[in-house]
Amino acid sequence: MIDDKIVVGITQGDINGVGYEVIIKTLVDTRINEMCVPIVYGSSKVASFHRKALGIENFSLNVINSAEEANSKRSNIINCIQDEIKVELSKQTEEAGEASILALEKATEDLKNGLIDVLVTAPINKKNIKAEKFNFPGHTEYLAEKFSNGNKGIMLMVSDRLRVAVVSAHVPISELSKAISKESIMAKLKILRDTMIRDFGVVRPRIAVLGLNPHAGDNGLIGNEEQDIIIPAIKDATSEGILAFGPYPADGFFGAGNYKNFDAVLAMYHDQGLTPFKAIAQDSGVSFTAGLPIIRTSPIHGTAYDKAGVGETCEDSFRNALYLAIDVYNNRKNYAEMTANPLV
Repeated sequence: MIDDKIVVGITQGDINGVGYEVIIKTLVDTRINEMCVPIVYGSSKVASFHRKALGIENFSLNVINSAEEANSKRSNIINCIQDEIKVELSKQTEEAGEASILALEKATEDLKNGLIDVLVTAPINKKNIKAEKFNFPGHTEYLAEKFSNGNKGIMLMVSDRLRVAVVSAHVPISELSKAISKESIMAKLKILRDTMIRDFGVVRPRIAVLGLNPHAGDNGLIGNEEQDIIIPAIKDATSEGILAFGPYPADGFFGAGNYKNFDAVLAMYHDQGLTPFKAIAQDSGVSFTAGLPIIRTSPIHGTAYDKAGVGETCEDSFRNALYLAIDVYNNRKNYAEMTANPLV
């Protein structure tokens, strides 16, 4: 913290996408500086390019060499790119991928060293960022490798109306059945239960579990995964004090608004959970990496090359990602104080 404010590290993401647009549109509101100290990891020249493209005049980032130099009353930026870099709006380039990696590496290093308190990541392109230094499907897996200490993080989609996690995230449909096991469901349920308590302040979280097959298998008529894997996992979770319910057919569950009766939902695979989530909270939702000792959030949209430089991208998702990171930090602090041994 700096001057009792939470220090928020922000990675630039893909410089040819809408990352800088949502960052600048969020930080131009000076009320942000009253609640936190933002530090963008990227390039001041690239930030200036995007600021001019957006036609925003009364805003600038305070250039610093290290997080220790951050001005607590300003939004700051650390140059992570030493050489000149060309911004090519809406284009997927290797140069942009390398710039994404450099910013993420520096921010991750500062997060590990306690120089920033939380991390908010702008969208990357998972194809052009592929390199020896980043051989991961996305941010979640990268950060799990860096900070997990043996525990894998999970992607949790968060809005004011719905929270959704998935058992298998970036897995091809053809391999889904192999990725679903009683052990994997139990592991995700434990992480989901713990993050609801510690990070969101829900004392006794109720978790809905979705089925894998249409109609949740229809008692074995449409697949056996529910009978053989999912229901036994729910029973084991219940025996361990986790309030898990289901399995529910995904279509009826979301269509009837049943998700409103639960604190979180565990879907079996990526599109089963994220499709309804984005239909409900596309502009405002946030991706949170749960189950790790560090706090990382991100907007739920991608690089949106088709909108880059146009100025039409809504910044609500990114702004909410910043707010959520701060909220989780405070919730963890409160939880640690409430559960601390008074005799120590």
